[in-house]
Amino acid sequence: MSKRTVLTGARVVLPGGVREGGRLTVEGSRLVPTDTADTAGSASTADTTDARGATDARGATSASRTSGARPDDAVIDLSGHWIVPGFVDMHVHGGGGASFSAGTHEESLTVIGTHRAHGTTTMVASTVTGDLDDLCRQAGSLSELAEQGDLAGVHYEGPFIACERRGAHEESLLRDPDPADVRKLVEAARGQARMVTLAPERPGGLDSVRLLAESGVIAAVGHTDGTYESTLAAIEAGATVATHLFNAMPPLGHREPGPVAALLEDERITVELINDGTHLHPAALKLAFRAAGPARVAFITDAMGAAAMGDGRYPLGGLEVEVRDGVARLVEGDSIAGSTLTLDHAFRRAVTVDRLPVTDVVAALSENPARLLGVDGEVGSLEPGKYADLAVFDEEFALVGVMRRGAWVVSPGTL
Repeated sequence: MSKRTVLTGARVVLPGGVREGGRLTVEGSRLVPTDTADTAGSASTADTTDARGATDARGATSASRTSGARPDDAVIDLSGHWIVPGFVDMHVHGGGGASFSAGTHEESLTVIGTHRAHGTTTMVASTVTGDLDDLCRQAGSLSELAEQGDLAGVHYEGPFIACERRGAHEESLLRDPDPADVRKLVEAARGQARMVTLAPERPGGLDSVRLLAESGVIAAVGHTDGTYESTLAAIEAGATVATHLFNAMPPLGHREPGPVAALLEDERITVELINDGTHLHPAALKLAFRAAGPARVAFITDAMGAAAMGDGRYPLGGLEVEVRDGVARLVEGDSIAGSTLTLDHAFRRAVTVDRLPVTDVVAALSENPARLLGVDGEVGSLEPGKYADLAVFDEEFALVGVMRRGAWVVSPGTL
């Protein structure tokens, strides 16, 4: 019988509720049922709810936290802490001074390690606009990491985007989304392509959306200069994601509602939001949450190489970015160039600044993107049978521990 780790006493965020004095048991790489009725295997029925959505349905005592433990179990008392599922970031370009677009295992592993240390236990590697052959080369390297379980796949952001809404993408490399080119990129990822962001109003856009949908790859509307009507057409063709809603698209207008209204109103669309305090005003964030509902929001970082680093200059694809006071902008043009965000900070901000219910925030950080990516059978929530991927936060929502597949990436109290 293998040795187990038992986490007790914390507020455990489960699908649909929070268990006070909850208990999680880890055996090998998986969460397993506990040997007591006081289990965190399903959501509690709320008796009381605080401003952050926490429920107290059992009032577990110190004794109940340790009952049922085996003599050789490693029992860790996390009273006064929160345990949430490991975060799932479906849109991240870099971190720790490295970038997925470098196309090397060394840089990619630096990015992965950086974000894991901040609670992201599952991530999709995002590229930026480049030459098609170079993107295929990058995809080949990234697909190897996906095949060995370090990544959840590849996301192509560009080159099939609107010049007018290109943001931090090299204009000379942008092109129409010819389905043949889209298929070339998908095939280069060897079954690991998860998402392609494109501007569906460009010639070939709708045919490419259909191709992606038929291939089981997420078609995301983003960096678009399209209209309300062209966005509706893309949704009907099979688009299911809004790439960083509000950013790199026409603003919501009362006479020209544009893509924002179309993406928010359709229940088939999951909207990405960058909650760093720079990309979105808190009112816009809350508007999106109310309009879409908590089951249709996915928090992302859109992080570039400066994430978890200091101010300075960093490459982004073929462009140069300067980070000042934590905000990344192009050296030439001054456009916002991704973020320096990590998801532990997005979590803390959403709960403490935006005052969103913690269960809704966790769904946006874990459950929703896991379901969208088709990996919710393994990750995205704290349920027996799934990987033991989790993050531990203190009472002030500062990260103090990260576990991935049953092994501590950051042991509680060391971060």
